[in-house]
Amino acid sequence: MLHLIKDIADNFFSFIKDDPVRPHIPEQQRVGSNRDVFVFQDNSVAKAITCVSYQHVIPEDEVDLFENTGQPEVAVFYTIWSYTPGAGSDLIFQSVNWIKENRPEIKRFITLSPPTDMARKFHIKNGAIVLRENKNTVNYEYLLIDR
Repeated sequence: MLHLIKDIADNFFSFIKDDPVRPHIPEQQRVGSNRDVFVFQDNSVAKAITCVSYQHVIPEDEVDLFENTGQPEVAVFYTIWSYTPGAGSDLIFQSVNWIKENRPEIKRFITLSPPTDMARKFHIKNGAIVLRENKNTVNYEYLLIDR
């Protein structure tokens, strides 16, 4: 089941400290206007977590993640981690479905990923394409995302 962390009082908020990809991003900066944190859970147990920033442009680095300029059209998945094998894939697809239903202005689903083999394998396996390789990050795009 998909759970959306809406504020710092959420029971799952404390799990953000476990982020292995971008642990330096302050926890409070991850929720709020144009930002969501999704949790894939089963019986109130976190299985995987992802953080999303809604932007007008495709970011090349972390600095671009939290600028609120223009009408958001892009959902940027900038970190994901899993406590259970396979849960990260389920979380990506459930999050995209939620965004499609609740944020119709969002037209593209992009990542801001580290340039690692693990990230590449994960996103390619789940149907993403390499959109752009930046200096320190890679943008993957999920084009046909129905599951």
